Amino acid sequence: MTAPLLRTHGLGKRFGGFVALQEIDLEVHAGERVGLIGPNGSGKSTFVNCVAGDFASHQGTVWFGDRALGRLAPHKRTALGLARTFQLPRPFRSMSVLANVSLPLLFARNNGGAERAHECLHQVGLAAKADALPRDLTQVDLRRLELARAIAARPRLLLADEVMAGLSHMEVDEMLALLLRLNEAGIAIVMIEHIMRAVTAFCERLIVLVAGRMIAHGPPSDVLASPAVESAYLGT
Repeated sequence: MTAPLLRTHGLGKRFGGFVALQEIDLEVHAGERVGLIGPNGSGKSTFVNCVAGDFASHQGTVWFGDRALGRLAPHKRTALGLARTFQLPRPFRSMSVLANVSLPLLFARNNGGAERAHECLHQVGLAAKADALPRDLTQVDLRRLELARAIAARPRLLLADEVMAGLSHMEVDEMLALLLRLNEAGIAIVMIEHIMRAVTAFCERLIVLVAGRMIAHGPPSDVLASPAVESAYLGT
């Protein structure tokens, strides 16, 4: 097997006396579809923030390819090919949809300018709304815009943090299809999600966090059948 695209070793994060992550060792390979699941407060978003560079970890190492990221700034991680979305979309409200996607290109190599921005909007199904303002978008379109902004810099890995939150059943299916297309285009995706039917439909492998610790990892059918996961996450 080739070297992992993302690797964390002994990753830990605390906030004062509260330990949010403890000794997280995991790998994600190029082109993989991985699910990161767990109950609220389990450390999923903290993990994403540590990997993306928004939080500084207190211990451990994050590797992207052959590079230890250390305290590398988030925009420099983006330039290396590591992108993330946010649970709550954060567009620039006074800028058009197109301008919102053009901005991340400032941090991309060979960014392609307006042509690349239009290409991203086409990929996520927002080409017809390029001149709209974020306030005119529906909830699912705001999620699409968040994805377009994340993929603008041509990432090799996307950390998709609850991109389906608040969506209807049909909109979840649309978002699943979009994520699968992005994966087929060569982007490895780590899906952080509570909607289990989406997780099982999309992911090749699951990682389960509970109280900041990894309690299970492996194929979805094996992980979800684990008594520890049923007890801690599914509540059965």
